[in-house]
Amino acid sequence: MDVVAYLVRDAAPNYFASVPIPSSLRGFVDLSAKEWLHLATFSAVVGAGSYFAVKPYYEKYLKEPEDKPMNFDIRMDEPKVADIIDVEDLGENTSFCRCWKSKKWPFCDGSHNAHNKASGDNLGSLKIRRKIPVTVQSSES
Repeated sequence: MDVVAYLVRDAAPNYFASVPIPSSLRGFVDLSAKEWLHLATFSAVVGAGSYFAVKPYYEKYLKEPEDKPMNFDIRMDEPKVADIIDVEDLGENTSFCRCWKSKKWPFCDGSHNAHNKASGDNLGSLKIRRKIPVTVQSSES
């Protein structure tokens, strides 16, 4: 325990006090070659230590996995979520969900708006509009 106490109370503060960190930009010009070497070594050790200390957390929590699923709760018991919708059942304007957050899947309920506001994304729905009115032909001819 004496070794740890010595390192924390005496060795580390003495070493940090010896690091030649200038108090102004002009002070960097006045450093000798030995002081530059000391400062460069200290900076490299601090930088490498910081990198290796943060790297596991970055990879675990911040980096987006490339195989991240998009669908988290819509018909998860099915091997593939696919829908067939007859054109005749569509209205004049129909919006389909592309964010996988809609409670009216496969139709859009505007859930992407909260996602866009929170993340700064610009996701929108797929809108299908009928241009030519469908005419029903009578089979009595």
